[in-house]
Amino acid sequence: MDLTIKPLAPELAGDYFDFFENRAFTDGSPYRCYCQMYQITGEQAKSALENVDAADIGRASRKVAEQQIETGALQGYLAYTDGLAIGWCNANDMVNYPVGSCNGERFLLSVEKREKKRVKLVACFEIAPEFRGKGVATALLQRVADDAEAEGYIAVEGFPAVRCERFEWDCPGPVRLYEKAGFIRVFENDETMVMRYEIQKETREF
Repeated sequence: MDLTIKPLAPELAGDYFDFFENRAFTDGSPYRCYCQMYQITGEQAKSALENVDAADIGRASRKVAEQQIETGALQGYLAYTDGLAIGWCNANDMVNYPVGSCNGERFLLSVEKREKKRVKLVACFEIAPEFRGKGVATALLQRVADDAEAEGYIAVEGFPAVRCERFEWDCPGPVRLYEKAGFIRVFENDETMVMRYEIQKETREF
């Protein structure tokens, strides 16, 4: 498959929303979003969505994502084939993920220990169902690592869930995805794992 990967930018907002509204989650996933929750705290989400009717939650969520794309708070990569966006990876500097966000407990493992180090975090993947298992997520993760190195980051980290079977909510990606890209396990408990791709060696401490 011929893939093109592009960093998200305001001029690609139309492609982003076209992907999330027309190709993502089309396999009956129990959860639909615009990947907006990682960049805001629970309190900020509550403020943005309170007093919003259930029928309007999607519209309100899209508005939050639109603002995040415009300001650069929401960053990552879109994967294209034949001119259509068919995959997404949310990846950003760790300081842009609030500890109180959707994935806050996992992000805390990185943020509280290395607040002043340049580490890029991978928050999630979403691939259109008919393109899964074709290397799209692998290509996205490799692009994250390549750009992180070019941009002077010391490492990239991801947070796959600790389980063997595939689960509908496993948007951070499976462990094998990270292992294939050269990431190693640096932390693990009953629910959370931290996978790390070293760009510049440093002393680690959890």
